[in-house]
Amino acid sequence: MSDRFIRWCRSAAGVTILLSILLAVIATIDRGPYILVNTAITGGMLALVAVGLALLLGVMNVASFVHGEYFMIGTLVAYYVFTPLQNFLNTNPSPLLAMVAPLIAILAAAVAGAAAGALTEIMVFAPMRRRSRENWVMNSFLLTVGLAVLLINGHLLIFGADFKGIVRYWAGAPVTIMDVFISRDRLFAFLLSIIVILAFWVFMKTTRTGRAIRAVSQDETGSLMVGINLSAILIFTMALGCSLAAVAGASLLFLYPSYPTVGLEALYMAWFIVILVGLGNIIGALTGGFMVALLKVLTVEYIGSGWDFVVPTALIILVLIFKPSGIFGSEVRGVLDQ
Repeated sequence: MSDRFIRWCRSAAGVTILLSILLAVIATIDRGPYILVNTAITGGMLALVAVGLALLLGVMNVASFVHGEYFMIGTLVAYYVFTPLQNFLNTNPSPLLAMVAPLIAILAAAVAGAAAGALTEIMVFAPMRRRSRENWVMNSFLLTVGLAVLLINGHLLIFGADFKGIVRYWAGAPVTIMDVFISRDRLFAFLLSIIVILAFWVFMKTTRTGRAIRAVSQDETGSLMVGINLSAILIFTMALGCSLAAVAGASLLFLYPSYPTVGLEALYMAWFIVILVGLGNIIGALTGGFMVALLKVLTVEYIGSGWDFVVPTALIILVLIFKPSGIFGSEVRGVLDQ
């Protein structure tokens, strides 16, 4: 066993991950394998939303409290794209269209989320960045809270307060994994989250744009000196982060019907994850999504559904007291001084 591995096991991140694995094993033995299945499915989607939030924090120093509304945009677009396709299929059956219709809805939501994110950067943050960077994090926080109120009330005014959801994306018998019955929609949501996360990882590590994003997160001035188009990178980063939230919302439309405040739970959980692993820590957010999902599943199973926000909140308070930088460490530079 290498010294590096031993040091990792003794670190806050290593101890927390090992403890999470131990809790998952004990709960699975006590209550059954559905604990692992529910954790995996919930964790994948939470990781998508949290990675987008961590991306905005790590690259742009934007403490976004409007991120849940991009989740809401994803649910809304997916509903209005998928419902007409479903109505058409009811009168004109087509196995091929039935298979790809959900993918069309989710792709449309991803594009809408990216467009909304790009517009947010161009119309809101870019003008503010040009005028003043004093108290940037606090100002961005207040600005995103205002945007959240605007989008929630805009949804209420234009689309009403009615729940807009679907029964399912794909018909068919549930899939059995470890004697646990899983609907096709839940299984697809998990697989999609893994595919998107892996694609995001590869993009950030291997592409020129991904390396440019990482460079901007480390040093804006140095990035400008080597010829990186800072404005384009910031627009793309905001679009990418918001698109990830929209994809999560669209993928879970069968669980979370679209209504004005549907994104609040996703926002709270994403912030739980980001604070737990460290502000702006994109890699930590991937692991944190599954850790918070496990905590949520165990809380509902052993304490009750009414406590699923209380226990994570208590954990976040402890993290802020004893490990303010998060268990993986913050990657946001000078967040108090921006």
